[in-house]
Amino acid sequence: MKKLINSYLNEMAEPNVKVEDIEKVAKILLEAWIYNKQIFTCGNGGSASTASHFTSDLLKVGVKSYCLNNDNISRLTAITNDSGWEQMYVEQLEGMFNPGDVLVGFSVHGGVGEDKAGEWSQNLLKAIDYAKTHGGKSVGIVGFEGGVMRKICNASVKINVLSTPIVESWQLGIAHLLCELLRTSVKLKMCLDCNRIQFAENVSCIGCRGNRFAIVAGSFGNTEGLERE
Repeated sequence: MKKLINSYLNEMAEPNVKVEDIEKVAKILLEAWIYNKQIFTCGNGGSASTASHFTSDLLKVGVKSYCLNNDNISRLTAITNDSGWEQMYVEQLEGMFNPGDVLVGFSVHGGVGEDKAGEWSQNLLKAIDYAKTHGGKSVGIVGFEGGVMRKICNASVKINVLSTPIVESWQLGIAHLLCELLRTSVKLKMCLDCNRIQFAENVSCIGCRGNRFAIVAGSFGNTEGLERE
């Protein structure tokens, strides 16, 4: 038992994730937030719960986000029943996804491998292709060798571990880190006339229309309720 515990903890401690990859992903998400775009998330199995968790945290930061695994089980089962599992995410994106929006996919194997139902994560790959062909960007948080998603996404983070539970644990850790990077990257300022906190790029106060400000540091808390001019 001790041998397994030590082996697991050692793998958890050394995922061999590239800092540059995380930075590239964070910049894509930050750009979407700054320009008031939507961030869609999705994943299968354990990655579905991570996608849902990530969306919840993005909403707390103040980012427009929607998890394609959530909210309407009737819709999900209807798509699966009528159009097949591969269409589950694409059909939800239709009518909601706009140019500049971002799709974030969580996958352990990145679309490589298969089981009784066929090739893994084909619904994710179709959703990524939809985002690319409709003026958006795609991000992958993947494990093992990165798979197809590593090749076709605009940016991706590869958790270089050959263990599904450890990859899934690190996916959530990366999601938390990305939210922290968004919080601390956004600069805010306070109106000296009405004390309202707002985004630094606003020329005049969104409350009293004044133009006297004090610059404050990046946001370490929620930015819900903040507006851009």
